[in-house]
Amino acid sequence: MVSSSRGNGRRVTPAETTAIDTGLRGRGLDRAAEQRRGGVSASHLANRPSSVALRFVPGEVIVRFAGGSRGDASRSAASFTGAEGEMAYPERGDFALMKLAPDVDPEAAARELNARTDVVYAQPNYFRQPLFVPDDPFFNLQWNLMQIGMERAWDVNPGSRDTVIVAVIDSGLAFQDADIDFTADAFTLEGVQYPALGAITVPFAASEDLGDVDRVVAPFDFVWGDENPVDMDGHGTHVSGTIGQATNNNTGVAGVAFNVRLMPLKVLAGEWDVAFGAATVCCGAADADVAEAIRYAVDNGADVINLSLGGPDPSPVIDEAVAFAVNRGVFVALAAGNSFQDGNPTMWPAAAAKDIDGAMAVAAVDRERGHARYSSTGDYIEIAAPGGDSLHDPFDGVLQHTLDPDFALTFQEPLFRFRAPRFDVLALLFFEGTSMASPHVAGVAALLKSQGVGSPAAIEAAIKSTAVDLGETGDDEEFGAGLVDAAALVRGLGLSR
Repeated sequence: MVSSSRGNGRRVTPAETTAIDTGLRGRGLDRAAEQRRGGVSASHLANRPSSVALRFVPGEVIVRFAGGSRGDASRSAASFTGAEGEMAYPERGDFALMKLAPDVDPEAAARELNARTDVVYAQPNYFRQPLFVPDDPFFNLQWNLMQIGMERAWDVNPGSRDTVIVAVIDSGLAFQDADIDFTADAFTLEGVQYPALGAITVPFAASEDLGDVDRVVAPFDFVWGDENPVDMDGHGTHVSGTIGQATNNNTGVAGVAFNVRLMPLKVLAGEWDVAFGAATVCCGAADADVAEAIRYAVDNGADVINLSLGGPDPSPVIDEAVAFAVNRGVFVALAAGNSFQDGNPTMWPAAAAKDIDGAMAVAAVDRERGHARYSSTGDYIEIAAPGGDSLHDPFDGVLQHTLDPDFALTFQEPLFRFRAPRFDVLALLFFEGTSMASPHVAGVAALLKSQGVGSPAAIEAAIKSTAVDLGETGDDEEFGAGLVDAAALVRGLGLSR
């Protein structure tokens, strides 16, 4: 548990500088810059919802015959040698569906029919596909969004409404351009003594892929005790991007509910929060801060809360806060935990969600829809979402815009290269974990909120009822009800336009 000292004070000066973007980063991704739209190998798009392979329905043409009566149409059709059997007449419309012999090409048949004087028009029964595919240049690497059917979901619900607010209780957000003064004392991390940096001014910048900074509402930092929850780790920015990254802006990547407003609430203290004097113990979130942040989110108008954090110890104070949020009409998504390979202990606060209709514990799957190797299992797992599993493939992670660790996490460098951090340099990075799975569910819940599904319990029921069953038939301890299916979920559940 992190001990927060607070009240240290820090001077925040608005800055005119903008973020430096180092692009797509990560081991094994040196070729990714060349893999823009249309350039990724088929294996990397294996879970993309397959587009229709055929252009038209085999063995059919749509024909409108001159005259008007069905008898006239039938006599005209009978004189066409390619026809086979009865014609179908839709209940609405003045056209007919002509069935063709198996060896007749519909396009050739349509051309022949259009040449006849007794035909007004004829055409193959073409397929039409959803038209919204975002122009974000690295969307083709977001297998996770394709896996849950976001392209088809966006055709029904274009990214939620900007009246829906999602609170992200995490490590903060890269949402403002600022210079902040700190005093960095010496600190010890994993047995290594890092020297004091003294008084330093550290640059911060907003992620350009988040879009308009005005979409950020009621931000608060429960580690520092002020209204500047700047991210000094990268986790919160990455999670927020999956929920609501600006989309179809020809920049970076996409997000599930890209029109929502974001409420960044910082509770996770990292190494720099310790070095700069806001926390005395590294690293994580104190239960009291998490509980307070949940209630703050409710009091400030949040519709959805995402909690990509947890631990093996029960926490009644957080459980009560989650129940309070749900009772006030706020849906809560919780990461189920990453401890499957470490004894698979029950993880909290996710474990409490099974007893709260309107809060859901989210497990992680890889790009093949299999159990991610780290994802915790148990009777509290309620739903699964993409979390990635990069053990064998660096692309099998969730891609989002966040802090570049080479500039932000300088304590990860050899000691002789330790230096002051910069939080104005960002990159596109693949992360994995149930932390990455949970925001998919939070984003989908925001879509439903915008369609008028207001009750958290109703949202949970809808998510479960439309999920794609994985593993054992029915609910199981790896996937819960199955993989969240955004496309199936938003269709017919209220109106978004």
